[in-house]
Amino acid sequence: MSIDELGTSILMWLQGNLPGIAALIAATFAVLGILSALEAILKTRTAQGAVAWSIVLVGLPIVFVPLYWIFGRRKFRGYAIAKRGDTGAIDALVRELGPHYAELETFPCREDHRLSALSRLSNLPFCRGNSATLLVDGEQAFAEIFDRIRAAKRYVLLEFYIVRDDAIGRELAALLTEKVRQGVAVYFIYDEIGSLKLPRPYLQKLRDVGVQIVPFNSTKGTGNRLQLNFRNHRKIVVCDGDYAMIGGMNIGDEYRHMHPVLTPWRDTGLAMRGPVVQAVQLSFAEDWYWATESLPSLNWTPTVSSNADMQMLMVGTGPADNVESCALFFESLIHQARERLWIVSPYFVPDVAIIHALQLAAMRGVDVRIMLPELADKHSIKLSSFTAIRETLPQGVQFYYYQRGFLHQKVLLVDDDIASVGTANLDNRSFRLNFEISAVIYDQDFAQELADMLQQDFQLCRQLLPAEVAKWSLLRRLLSRCAYLFAPLQ
Repeated sequence: MSIDELGTSILMWLQGNLPGIAALIAATFAVLGILSALEAILKTRTAQGAVAWSIVLVGLPIVFVPLYWIFGRRKFRGYAIAKRGDTGAIDALVRELGPHYAELETFPCREDHRLSALSRLSNLPFCRGNSATLLVDGEQAFAEIFDRIRAAKRYVLLEFYIVRDDAIGRELAALLTEKVRQGVAVYFIYDEIGSLKLPRPYLQKLRDVGVQIVPFNSTKGTGNRLQLNFRNHRKIVVCDGDYAMIGGMNIGDEYRHMHPVLTPWRDTGLAMRGPVVQAVQLSFAEDWYWATESLPSLNWTPTVSSNADMQMLMVGTGPADNVESCALFFESLIHQARERLWIVSPYFVPDVAIIHALQLAAMRGVDVRIMLPELADKHSIKLSSFTAIRETLPQGVQFYYYQRGFLHQKVLLVDDDIASVGTANLDNRSFRLNFEISAVIYDQDFAQELADMLQQDFQLCRQLLPAEVAKWSLLRRLLSRCAYLFAPLQ
């Protein structure tokens, strides 16, 4: 039989048996959908997510079974194991930092302090001897970052969720090239999903001149090949182990008010000196170790800031942690509020525990304000937020919509002495899927500075009033509820 005849025979057999083949495929996916739904009920991160996955897995398995295998994972396998590793490399760094932090620790009796849980989440103590400066919007932040990189003598560490080959991206590339030629080591991590559009020639040019730039490699390892849902959302700059910066800004022109729609772009970063820099550096080292299975030679001796004595803590969170550390981070801070709780986030899709914490804060008389963008970059997430707004507004939580462009900062203020600036949003992705980093500053002067900044932002907002929410149509409420139900899948 010739090849043509064989092909014709196979085609005729397929045509004759097509209904049976289709039925077999449908039955297979139906069984896989039921089995996957059972696994989702047992293992999905939230009850809300378990319900959402169960509905779609049983209802439309041929579409959602593959998506569940890609997006439904509960934990980031391998990262925690790699961090510990056979050599214990990261544990050795923590032990090296221990004596330095012991001398600077500000709350040695953890049981007696209201922020002790945060130290447990961080695995490092609050320490004094730090200074922190707010960086308002991209122009100030990028000017600061570039100045510090130019002044670096030994090494520069960079980690960003998004890196673009645009004007600011090329400016950074030119500066890093110059620093490498001066003998400064440059280590650069980017998230391969967030930076999906970053062209290879951009990366290759940096590698050719000696910049060590690598993807975070969230799909590294046989168990992670199809895993696209975990992201490294951190934004970190460290220079010589004595300066660090974190915040909401990535490497892109939109952060300099150049987005065609989402502009002006309102964001906040935090520049730091002091022992807290080593804590930022430790988060970078853990990510670098996962991505490359190696550790760069870095400065692990903290230097006390010469112009301030702030008490600070750095909290790195992510899906490799034993507990849902980012959600607990927010819960802990919300529960501490007695007079004021101001939260700024571009996204507001909290889970039930956070909703309850906000309700309780408002019920005990706390001035609870949540600032959100009126102009949305993700409309499904904004639609999801309406459900949480309806559940918290009647208890006295106040919502403000920022009017002047797009709001992207991630800031939290508790009473008159606790402030936080970082990369985490108030949504499921930050709570359970992203690697994030946040600074907690326990200092009245800094808290007042942050309050003054937010007061200016509130002046550019409109308050969402109960009367407006009462007029929301039944269709809007229904769509919002559906979007909120499926928010864990996003």
